[in-house]
Amino acid sequence: MLFTPHHFGSIELNNRIAMAPMTRSRTDQPGDLPNDLMATYYAQRASAGLIITEGAPISAVARGYSLTPGIYTQAHIDGWKKVTEAVHKEGGKIFIQLWHVGRRSHTSIAGEQPVSASAVKHPDQVFGPLSEGGFGMIETDMPRAMTLDDIQQTIADFVQAAKNAMEAGFDGVELHGAHGYLIDQFMRVYSNQRDDQYGGNQENRMRFMLEVTQAVAKAIGGDKTAIRISPFVTEGYATPDPEITELTLKAIEKLAPLQLAYIHFSENISNYTEMPESYRQQVREIYPHPIMVAGKYTVESAQEILRKGYADLVAFGQPFITNPDFVYRAQQNIELTPIGYDAHSTFYGGGAKGYTDYPMAQR
Repeated sequence: MLFTPHHFGSIELNNRIAMAPMTRSRTDQPGDLPNDLMATYYAQRASAGLIITEGAPISAVARGYSLTPGIYTQAHIDGWKKVTEAVHKEGGKIFIQLWHVGRRSHTSIAGEQPVSASAVKHPDQVFGPLSEGGFGMIETDMPRAMTLDDIQQTIADFVQAAKNAMEAGFDGVELHGAHGYLIDQFMRVYSNQRDDQYGGNQENRMRFMLEVTQAVAKAIGGDKTAIRISPFVTEGYATPDPEITELTLKAIEKLAPLQLAYIHFSENISNYTEMPESYRQQVREIYPHPIMVAGKYTVESAQEILRKGYADLVAFGQPFITNPDFVYRAQQNIELTPIGYDAHSTFYGGGAKGYTDYPMAQR
């Protein structure tokens, strides 16, 4: 099933393999602009049924990692056009991941104090400018709690970013609602200590996620809108959230009428517990639309979860870094180029080395 076509709405995919979003920090400066090197990188991997780009901040304050490509200026739009045109020329489809990191940032990156559901900080590090020059991991700042006006402005920023993505030629957008970033921060009890309509009970804590998703889907179409979530991953928090799995099920049920392109479960990374099969069954009972999964899947385990009907698409991350032709290698059972030390050292920042110089398998 992994190599069979799939479609949602008007979008036809050549296979059920997605390239997962992965931060690579290769933008042009100043301005964090997408460039020709990025276009080459994504075009090399266009045999994936769907590419999901690295996270693209929707505004300056949404930014939490240096050198990441934005989607909030005309220059960003023009830069991304190079990427979408290159991918489409190779017959691929590409969604952009819309990103607001919330409290997982630093003033030197965001240009102002980071924001979150509440003024709650957890020890955390992000990729930013070092005092001695260059870039590296730095401790995040204390965030300020968002006002109601901030919340409405951020929803508007997500909508504008989605419209910008359409102008840039993307096939759709994926909202980053996982991994302890802003949308996730509103959903979890430890990061959301509000006492208004966006905090307190589960209905209120899922409100921001639902309003963002509904607004984006209304602006560009549900079949061009997706969301990534990670209810079994604890990232950016000291301890697991006791309510997040239950809250997520309730939120998914409310998302079903939007008929989104897909819901994307990020699994098996950072601090995590394995998603029980019973939970996957519960999701399928309340959500009849496409589901994507990602998180250290192999070709074999991907085929199995598709066969069981718990997912319609499987995303692969790091294998695509060192194997631009991952789909061909997987289909032909050709050995993969492994992730070695050199690959790890070039994950973030730099140039073509460790980015666009990995060889294709001989055909």
